Amino acid sequence: MSALPGEILKKSFYDLNYSDLEAVIKQNNLNQSVAGILFNWHYKKKESIQCRDNISKSSLAFFEKHFDFSLPEIDTVQESSKDRTVKFLFKLKDKHKVETVLIPFNNKYSICLSSQVGCAMNCSFCFTGEQGLKRNLTTSEMVGQFLQAWRWLASNRPGEERILNIVFMGQGEPLHNFDGVKKACEIFLSQRGTSIGVQKITVSTAGYIPGLKRWLQEVPGVNLALSLHSPFTEKRNELIPINKKYPLAEVLTYIDAIPLQKKQFITYEYILIKGLNDTADDAKKLGALLAGKRAYINLIPFNAFPGSRYESPDLNEVENFKAILDTFRIPTLIRGTKGDDVLAACGQLNSKNSANSL
Repeated sequence: MSALPGEILKKSFYDLNYSDLEAVIKQNNLNQSVAGILFNWHYKKKESIQCRDNISKSSLAFFEKHFDFSLPEIDTVQESSKDRTVKFLFKLKDKHKVETVLIPFNNKYSICLSSQVGCAMNCSFCFTGEQGLKRNLTTSEMVGQFLQAWRWLASNRPGEERILNIVFMGQGEPLHNFDGVKKACEIFLSQRGTSIGVQKITVSTAGYIPGLKRWLQEVPGVNLALSLHSPFTEKRNELIPINKKYPLAEVLTYIDAIPLQKKQFITYEYILIKGLNDTADDAKKLGALLAGKRAYINLIPFNAFPGSRYESPDLNEVENFKAILDTFRIPTLIRGTKGDDVLAACGQLNSKNSANSL
């Protein structure tokens, strides 16, 4: 987006982590206390208007002139009639759109954030992949999803505005947008920001090795989830085409090198597809692959989307698969489907076709 003649192109305030903000204040000879005041106002209080408390007129004028405090616009909201899951369609300044999901549990929520408009990974089980990649989201667009969802809860479900977990599992491959996601995590983790606990944030990847190479040094403590989906090369190639470039064995060498805190695991996501990767042989191979690792498996029955060629297995097949994994002593959860009636479940997000789900 370019500025009009004579217009100052404003940077989004929500693209700044706390260190960035302190640097801006120092470079412009402003009062250092302004950083804490602004972060407290916008992230702790989550106010939608510009802070005017305890800030000098000169500092206020500087930020109003040089920074944009707007957030992604809520285009549509869909609420599941089955389980109170909420799906947002956000409209961005360049007219692109992305989806975000609030997943309820015990009057609290996890939020599933998108990191890209579309996705370049082209996973065959995922509706987002059919969009192709349009662009990365900025840090402010990711942070904005969280803040807008919180404000929606405060207005529409007062008393329930507790978003305790953040998962980067929406549209896009988060590690393909490493810098933007990293800075968003820094803001979420900041004690002056939203102050989310380090192990309450999970970043999911299909196995994008350039991002995994940076993970060790640059995003310590944050949970990682791998979309595994098959231990067999040919099947994983079909489901996750980048497996041809970044094979699972190589991906696992990087993941195995990640130091984990006490009681911390790597989550391995496994979408079960009828007749493809749901056999006893698949379960045994998966169990042997992950046995002895600090692993936690999420079994996810496939969620159908318009035009998909796959089917979900029967519940007894899912339970038999889990029973085999249990013999390997790997903690395994069959993830219940939430929000599928509004195409908000795992693998169903596609902002290009969102109107079809209304």
